[in-house]
Amino acid sequence: MFDSIIVVCLGNICRSPVGEALLKQRLPNKKISSAGIQAMSTHGADAMACELALVDGLDLSEHQARQLTSDMVQQADLILVMSQGQRQVIAENHPAATGKIMLFGQWLEQPDSNRQGVDIPDPYRRSREVFTHVHKLLSQAADAWVLRLQ
Repeated sequence: MFDSIIVVCLGNICRSPVGEALLKQRLPNKKISSAGIQAMSTHGADAMACELALVDGLDLSEHQARQLTSDMVQQADLILVMSQGQRQVIAENHPAATGKIMLFGQWLEQPDSNRQGVDIPDPYRRSREVFTHVHKLLSQAADAWVLRLQ
């Protein structure tokens, strides 16, 4: 059973806070948190991410970025990352956790392919259109995870 889930991205200010909030909204009985591999510790969520999240009824105003730690990795039942590269970094640093690290976009189909699992790009310092695209991917991915985690 996946009761403790951590959503991970690079800085923990754009993607993972939104992913965390989306899953918390949809899975209120699970323990869900987020962190970054190179967290911009104590920074709040990116303003554009906050704005788009608010449209979905998600309040990121209290978010504080934090660094992924060994304790977090050990305690999590499931670690959801935004890219295969992040999966590799965590697996290299925590080999015992390899089996519980999956893509946040695991259940999304790759465009022009029959393969599943997509990396969710980093919108940091990019345009509103990029943030909107990433927010849509995060929402779709969260919905797909909910079907598998309920």
